[in-house]
Amino acid sequence: MVNAPAAVSPVISAWTAVSPLGLRAADFSSGLRSGRGTGKPLDPEEWSVPFREACLVPDFHIREILGRKNTRSMDRVTGLAVTAIRHLLSGESESESGRGGVREGARDGERGTGGGDGAARLPGVGEHTGIALGTSTGSAQSIMDFTRDSLVGAKPFFVDPARFPNTVMNCAAGQSAIWHGLKGPNTTIAGGRAAGLLTLRYALRLQRAGRARTVLCGAVEEFTSARAWLEWHTRADDDTTAVLGEGAAVWLLETADEAREHGRGGLADVAGVEFGFATDPTAARTALADAVTRLLDRTGTAPGDVRVLADAQAPGAEGEAERAALADVLGGHRPPRVATADVIGDTCAASAAFQVAAVLALAEHGEIAPGSPALVTTIDRDGVVGAALLRTR
Repeated sequence: MVNAPAAVSPVISAWTAVSPLGLRAADFSSGLRSGRGTGKPLDPEEWSVPFREACLVPDFHIREILGRKNTRSMDRVTGLAVTAIRHLLSGESESESGRGGVREGARDGERGTGGGDGAARLPGVGEHTGIALGTSTGSAQSIMDFTRDSLVGAKPFFVDPARFPNTVMNCAAGQSAIWHGLKGPNTTIAGGRAAGLLTLRYALRLQRAGRARTVLCGAVEEFTSARAWLEWHTRADDDTTAVLGEGAAVWLLETADEAREHGRGGLADVAGVEFGFATDPTAARTALADAVTRLLDRTGTAPGDVRVLADAQAPGAEGEAERAALADVLGGHRPPRVATADVIGDTCAASAAFQVAAVLALAEHGEIAPGSPALVTTIDRDGVVGAALLRTR
């Protein structure tokens, strides 16, 4: 359990999302409210994958969005992360009401420290800001492509050295820091579907330890042929119908004092985060129910007080275990449910981050009353279960 002391008072004050709904936070918010699905048929001439459709980020062409400089060897997962963090740093997550207290920033195609040469930047987010980014394996496509080149080339070392950084798990986080001039703690957490909440817990620990007062945290996932085939071969027979999605969701975690000092009222307080582990899906129900129960107890929240539920909607046995665990804990209480996966597909490593972003979108637009507890849950097929409780402002 991570409960920050009163002196720290962690608050999420800004957010953004690059998703199948669009490149901007406003696209995510409006699309989520509409409930429209984003699954599109895949062109077999372009995609050699075992799936007929996917939820892809529309018009996401790295060199068109980030410019031609330093993007020749950039892979898709890195491009998604760099773009999302640039949008957040430039202040594009501002709502119509201005609750976030941020400013308009760079346009697509501009590059430089803080999201564009001469662009406005979120006040108080300086070079000592940290990054905690969740992933699954980084880019499976980059890893497989580089390995293949070393096998089919005339000699094993006849590979493109510029593409080697893409094969390491922390490439997206590292490149995001380089692009935006962030020299604070830089961490990549491989946690599968739970990665978004794991990065949130890590960011809280950075704050508690005094390592960083402001942290950009979230998660990213790409759709590629490599990921599609890995999913195809590792999925159970009962979850083959889930449509794959991609994207990145990032938010700014800072102390309440920092937010007030720079004119940000905040969107949600992080009341607590709790995790557990299950050896198989049959044990996941109990493990997740225990984690949620501990979370509610330690934050002084009654099950009936939960006003919003953002569950993982995991496919197959994991999803059944999650639904059963929530029924065990919440009893007859059925809070309004935010169904992100129904709209943007199975975003795997980014799923929990998008669930958090969905809660923040509702809070930003005043669709959740201030002080409302929002429960975010996650469950991964490798056994990690988790939950976070946010209180809207």
